Order: sequence, then C-alpha cells, then structure tokens
Amino acid sequence: MTYKGSIAVLSGIAVAGILLVGLALGVQAAEERVIHMAAIEPKGGVTVDKEPFPADAFPKGGGYVKKTPDQNGRWEVSVYQFSPATVVVKQGERVTLEIVGINGAKHSVHVEKFHPKHFLVKRGDIGRLQFTADTPGIFRIHCEEHQPAMEGTLVVLPR
Repeated sequence: MTYKGSIAVLSGIAVAGILLVGLALGVQAAEERVIHMAAIEPKGGVTVDKEPFPADAFPKGGGYVKKTPDQNGRWEVSVYQFSPATVVVKQGERVTLEIVGINGAKHSVHVEKFHPKHFLVKRGDIGRLQFTADTPGIFRIHCEEHQPAMEGTLVVLPR
C-alpha cells in the first residue's frame, strides 16, 4: 500500500470513529419537520324556538363571533382557532410551520420566542414560517385579529 493510500484509509477510519462516538454521545444531525396547520372557524347554529339566544357577552377581540337571530330566528356562534392547536417538536429540530388560511380574511400569526414579528396568513394561501427549535419549553402561537380564542401552543421537548 502506498503512503497516500495509507493516509486515505486512516482518514476514513478516523471519520468513522468520530461519527460513532458522536452517535454514542447522542449527537445527531438536526431533523427537519414540516408541520401542517389550518386557520379554521368552526360554527354552530340553531333557531330560537329550539334554544334561546344567549345573552352573555363574549370576551373582547375577534376570536369569538355570535350572530343575533335573523328574520327566521336562526342564530350562530363561531370561534377562530388553529388546527392542530398544539404542536410538539424536539429541541434542535428545524421546523417549518405551514398554516393554510381556511376561514377569516387574514391572520397575523406570531410564534413566541421563534418569530417575534407577525407573519400574514390569508384565506386560500399558505403562510410558511421556518425556525430552529433551539430552546425547550412551552410557547404561545397566536393570531392578532382573533384574540383571545385563536391561540395555539408550541411544545419544544428537551433533548
């Protein structure tokens, strides 16, 4: 075997050894995750002859909507929310949140710690946000227009 061949073999063995030691110590390449979410508005309705219109007011903000009875006595209630409302990732993962706008003309979405500014999700479009989940903990995901109801939770599990 030539000198260069010996160096190549030894280099290969050294790289393999480093990789094995890294794996044994739990050091792994960051995983990439794409998480699909939807901005939705579940609704329910009934006529006043079956259920009376509730008099209590909802909290302020656009997250809850209650429509008074129409000419036929039908009233509706709806709430804006994320689906799923809870997202769980591992510390160190590279995460892409893809949020499709189903209901509501727009959603200014903020992910605590990982995206301090709001990014826009419009009905019929997909808003994408990429970040590395480098800090374990529980973080709020919320929509500015539809508070207080449209909130989600990002859970970053420690390594």
